Amino acid sequence: MIWSLLWLPIAVPLAIALRWRPPKPPEISQKLPLLASLYLLAPVVLWGVARLQNLPFATFGWHWDRSVLTSLGVGVGIGAIGLILLFGLQTLFGLIRWAAQDWRSLAGAIASGLLIGLAIAGIEELVFRGFVFGQLLQDVDFWTSAIASSILFALLHLIWEGVENIPQLPGLSLMGVVLCLAVSFKAGQPDLGLAWGLHAGWIWAMTSLDAAKFSYTGRAPDWLTGLDGKPLAGFAALGFLLATAGIVLAMLPS
Repeated sequence: MIWSLLWLPIAVPLAIALRWRPPKPPEISQKLPLLASLYLLAPVVLWGVARLQNLPFATFGWHWDRSVLTSLGVGVGIGAIGLILLFGLQTLFGLIRWAAQDWRSLAGAIASGLLIGLAIAGIEELVFRGFVFGQLLQDVDFWTSAIASSILFALLHLIWEGVENIPQLPGLSLMGVVLCLAVSFKAGQPDLGLAWGLHAGWIWAMTSLDAAKFSYTGRAPDWLTGLDGKPLAGFAALGFLLATAGIVLAMLPS
């Protein structure tokens, strides 16, 4: 709530300048400046929370050492390669078609997508896994904390995507739970490296795949590939997330 209130003096004039009219979901050209202004405030707000509670900022999972950077890189690889394999298999079975592309534009999207993925995932993991999930863990068990924080994570996507995103809520919630599983703890402090990497890898891969302009052929039912053309609203993506959860659990120390 404090985060939102601090953002309002920035968001209102920015929305007016961009001609965004809520509750209509913003266009991509409107969304990026709004999202950037909101997300840049998050570390500042949580730094204030840490100061008020007399806690180190690393309590929320942002701390830098070689192991964190290694986990970040591994997560990006697993996330991106996993999605590419998922879409590759669907292409192999004739479920997806690809449009002819301007390969220079596609290469630019791949390069910028990694930076965008790292930035967005870094803030979202700090807020939802580092702070919300971490705070809930102080009072309730792991699964209650993971499910509650993940449902909140999914619901807040409706602000940007509107009611059209409702079919993806189960997939977004499961994604949040998988990312909670990827959070490890060292000396009582969360390590967001793997979760951040997975999230960034997914954003990077989806940004690049979107730039390649894929579409579904209709040879498979929507419940498998994704309702209304939304991948996270299909059982294929849910199965992919469950498989990723298995990989994450196998990687974590016993």
